Amino acid sequence: MSGTSDYIPPKVWTWNKANGGQFANINRPIAGPTHEKELPIGRHPLQLYSLGTPNGQKVTIMLEELLALGHSGAEYDAWLIKIGEGDQFGSGFVAVNPNSKIPALMDRSGPKPIRVFESGAILTYLAEKFGAFLPTEPAERAECLSWLFWQMGSAPYLGGGFGHFYAYAPVKIEYAIDRFAMEVKRQLDVLDRRLAESEYVAGSHYTIADIAIWPWYGGLVKGWSYGAGEFLQVEDYKNVLRWADTIYSRPAVQRGRMVNRLSGDPSSQLHERHDASDFETRTQDKLAAAE
Repeated sequence: MSGTSDYIPPKVWTWNKANGGQFANINRPIAGPTHEKELPIGRHPLQLYSLGTPNGQKVTIMLEELLALGHSGAEYDAWLIKIGEGDQFGSGFVAVNPNSKIPALMDRSGPKPIRVFESGAILTYLAEKFGAFLPTEPAERAECLSWLFWQMGSAPYLGGGFGHFYAYAPVKIEYAIDRFAMEVKRQLDVLDRRLAESEYVAGSHYTIADIAIWPWYGGLVKGWSYGAGEFLQVEDYKNVLRWADTIYSRPAVQRGRMVNRLSGDPSSQLHERHDASDFETRTQDKLAAAE
């Protein structure tokens, strides 16, 4: 390892707003709202407040899969939360998710609205509500939930660890990039070994484990994340690649990946989703052509 640092941590850390690089304007060491702003409410039972990041895609993919199965109660409004502009710190959003992270869901189908936050919790809630994509046999259910929680614990090393220091940090730190690249490659190897013996992550059936893991690790091996495919040699993980392509071939996955998305080809961006027809009429290319 090369490179040294003269930095010595002080006895007491203090918040320096100049630090934080690309995300300095939204990073802070305290919780709670910064401004008053109520959330919009649409006409469907499920109200999603999100952004088309990997964590946001988990929920929109799940909802589109449920609708594809014929669960009309899974109809939803997906409202755009621009985290770069601090929408997650509005009073209405904080009331739904006190952790100020996307995605956040309000279920208004019953007599009293139910809030659900954290993507893994939302996937589990929806799977149990509609009886889909979560096995009921004890051993299969345990396997599915184990892999779901594997994703929840592992992905921060990929995103906040590797992704941040490789792609976003204001300086390249060899130690940090090496440390997190090693861990991400270990995680890919874990997945690759599992998928060598199993069609899907939790077994022979497509489950919320696949829905949770695919936006992060499927996106990584597909070359969509951080411009790091060559650096991480993602082509070596043949079983993950096979699985990633299998998941991506599902129409509901392709639709879910479009919702609340702010990057990529305009035809792949549906900033807000309020009706199934929006995929045909309200993508950014269609809106631009209509102006």
